[in-house]
Amino acid sequence: MVSNLEYYKVFYHVARLGSLTMAAQALSISQPAVSQSVRQLEQQLGVSLFYRVAKGVRLTKEGQTLYEYVARGYEQLEIGEQRLRQMRDLEAGEIRIGASDMTLQYYLLPYLEQFHEAYPQIKVIVTNAPTPDTLGLLEQGQIDFGVVSTPFEPGERVKAVPVRELEDIFVAGRRFIAYKNRMLDLQELRQLPMIFLEKNTSTRRFMDEYLESSGIRILPEFELATSDMIVQFALRSLGVGCVVRDFAQEEIDAGRLFELRFNKMIPRRSVSIVYDSRARLSTAARAMFEIIGVAVSEL
Repeated sequence: MVSNLEYYKVFYHVARLGSLTMAAQALSISQPAVSQSVRQLEQQLGVSLFYRVAKGVRLTKEGQTLYEYVARGYEQLEIGEQRLRQMRDLEAGEIRIGASDMTLQYYLLPYLEQFHEAYPQIKVIVTNAPTPDTLGLLEQGQIDFGVVSTPFEPGERVKAVPVRELEDIFVAGRRFIAYKNRMLDLQELRQLPMIFLEKNTSTRRFMDEYLESSGIRILPEFELATSDMIVQFALRSLGVGCVVRDFAQEEIDAGRLFELRFNKMIPRRSVSIVYDSRARLSTAARAMFEIIGVAVSEL
């Protein structure tokens, strides 16, 4: 293969324009430099690529064959450069985000709306998954960043930035009205049918560890995939639901559910933005961080 790809660039322009002079103007170099590049290419390939005509040059049969391949490659490079310019200027590209139901609905969604309004040409791909799965996607390089809830173990490559506070509560419906406005001991949860999230979530892990630290081990009556479903089960008085407050607040305000009160405060958690500290974020991802208001070191 010819070692100097610049020769092909000159060849492409001479062939396209049919003129050494016009090629020199297009490339902003001298005509002798164009002629020299063409001669060097012909010598290395061992064939004649052009022959002279009255008003310039034309391709030989060998030159025409080469041009068909060079043109495709050169034009693809130009398309690639144009695509990169569009990505740089946020006129094209994509952003890949991992988020759970809760972090998507009660934190990320308004920012996605702002981002889409500002950069409608950017494709946004959101992978909906629990915190452990989102961290796995981040480590595998399948997402640009994640929005997760504590607790989690980020690992040495993952940088976590807390962005919002979370409050876990227990809610119940009319069947459990006797517990309303009472100050309860956490031990009393053992006597109640409980509705929890499945075990593969940070919310479930947090609550299990917190209750076990108080000597309480809960075997839920129901284990559900989403917090929305926990609220629905609680509305039907199928048990006492453990959820992040955001999911149940509307039903509490409407009086369809009530919050259980305890003599021991449940520690609050946080929503965090996580990203790979060793990987350079794309231009689109950095733009999203600016909208969210998260300062990322060493962008």
